[in-house]
Amino acid sequence: MTTSTSTTMNRIAIVTGAARGIGASIARRLASDGLAVAVTDLDESACQGVVDEIEAAGGRGLAVRVDVSDEEAVQDGVEQIVAHLGEPTVLVNNAGIIRDNLLFRMTVEEWDAVTNVHLRGSFLMARAAQGFMTQAGWGRIVNLSSTSALGNRGQANYSAAKAGIQGFTKTLALELGKFGVTANAIAPGFIETDMTAATAARIGMSFEDFKTAAAQEIPVGRVGQPDDIANAVSFFVSERAGFVSGQVLYVAGGPQT
Repeated sequence: MTTSTSTTMNRIAIVTGAARGIGASIARRLASDGLAVAVTDLDESACQGVVDEIEAAGGRGLAVRVDVSDEEAVQDGVEQIVAHLGEPTVLVNNAGIIRDNLLFRMTVEEWDAVTNVHLRGSFLMARAAQGFMTQAGWGRIVNLSSTSALGNRGQANYSAAKAGIQGFTKTLALELGKFGVTANAIAPGFIETDMTAATAARIGMSFEDFKTAAAQEIPVGRVGQPDDIANAVSFFVSERAGFVSGQVLYVAGGPQT
């Protein structure tokens, strides 16, 4: 049985890192599914652009500047969302950065920057939002991991953070399940975004060549698009996924080991 329109329209979602790329696609998709969406990022003006798209399509959104690694900023951001949209029962932890380097060159600052956004940020956002979910007796948390959780040269910080996200997700599923809250993770493979373009630049390849080379290694023969991830998020957030929790879904065009 699917969610009624009236029930869906009463649900509030927070999507972090939603000014562009995967996060923006997720925000637009959840809005099209009928949820009101808080579009959060460091760049509030870019968030507003996504909100404008959502509202032009008949949805409801709110742009909020949030540094997910800052405890006070997270609390302030969530309070703004509650005041303007309502109490959130859906959280998508998508905010992320890369600071790639080989281990012997990686600085403590590069390590901390990445782990603070991905791991600390997901923790702070989940902690701030879970109370609304448990009180409602219904909630959905979706955390963005990565195929890099399996290891990736030049990404010790990012790989460690994304692997940590998977353990964090499974623990949330164990702790929050009795309150009607599910927690799942999505691990994207190669997705065409600004972040993968930055990786191409780091290794000295044109983005087109980089995508072509990547597609040759992917069983379905193409690189992923942000909407591929948004589609998976849409499922995890839906009523249909109520018996799915603590899972890591690799959206990578083929099996991952």
